Amino acid sequence: MSISRLACAGRLKSQVALITGASSGIGKGIAMAMADEGALIVVNYIGQADAAREVVGEIERKNTRAIAVEADVSNEGQVRRMFGKAIKEFGTVDILINNAGIQRDAAFDMMTLDDWQNVIDVNLTGAFLCSREAVIEFKRRGVQPEKSLSAGKIIFISSVHQVIPWSNHCNYAASKGGISLLMKSMAQELAPDRIRVNSIAPGAIKTPINKKSWETPEAARSLLKLIPWGRIGDPMDIGAAAVWLASDESDYVHGTTLFVDGGMTLYPGFAAGG
Repeated sequence: MSISRLACAGRLKSQVALITGASSGIGKGIAMAMADEGALIVVNYIGQADAAREVVGEIERKNTRAIAVEADVSNEGQVRRMFGKAIKEFGTVDILINNAGIQRDAAFDMMTLDDWQNVIDVNLTGAFLCSREAVIEFKRRGVQPEKSLSAGKIIFISSVHQVIPWSNHCNYAASKGGISLLMKSMAQELAPDRIRVNSIAPGAIKTPINKKSWETPEAARSLLKLIPWGRIGDPMDIGAAAVWLASDESDYVHGTTLFVDGGMTLYPGFAAGG
C-alpha cells in the first residue's frame, strides 16, 4: 500500500455503503461523513420516509448518489429485499454499517417479554441478518483492488454499554454485549475471505434516542460528570471514526472495538481515588 494512496482525498470513492437507521442521529452522521469521502449511500430507515428523503437530498448535494430504502432490520425478508434493491441500483455493496438500534427501558422485574425481545430483535438479530447478506455479497464479488484492499467492510455500532453495566437497561446492554462477541467471532471466521469486521462503541452522543440526557442545562451538567473530556459527543465524531475504519487506512485493524466516548469507559467516578 503506497503512502499516496493513504493520503488521497475521497477515501471511499465509488464504494457503496449501506447504513441502517440512517435517517437521523448517528446513522445520518455516518452517511454524511462517508458521502464526503465519495461513497454511494444506501439510507435505510423505518417509518421516517420524509427524514430519509431529506438525508438523500443532502447527500446528493455533495455530488454523490444515494437512495432511501425502508426495511425493518429484524425482518429477514425485508433485509433481503433491501440488499437486492441496493445491488440493483449500485451493482454491489462494499460497506455495511449496522447502526439501527432501539431502547425499551424498564426495571428488570417490570420488563416485559416484548420489551426484551424487541430490543434483541432489532439490535442483535438485525445486525446478524444484515451482516449475513453483506457477507454473501462480499464473497460473491471478492476483492476489487481498484476500490479497496478488502472484499468488504462491516462496522457494528455498539455502545460503551457492551462493557459498562446499565441498570434499567438490561435488554439494551445485553444486545450490545452480544454484538461484541458476534463481531469478534465473525472477524475470526471471515479474515481468510478478506472481509474486515470491527465495531465502534459510542459514549454519550447527542441524538434523538437520548435527548432527555442532554436537552436541558441540568441534564447536560449531570451527563458531563461521566465524560472526562468535558463535552457531549456529536454524530460526526462517530462518522469520522466510521470513515477511517471503512477505509484502507485501517486495513490492519480487524476484530476490534473502537471506543469513541470522551473517556467514559475510564470510569471517572474513580478519578479521585474511589
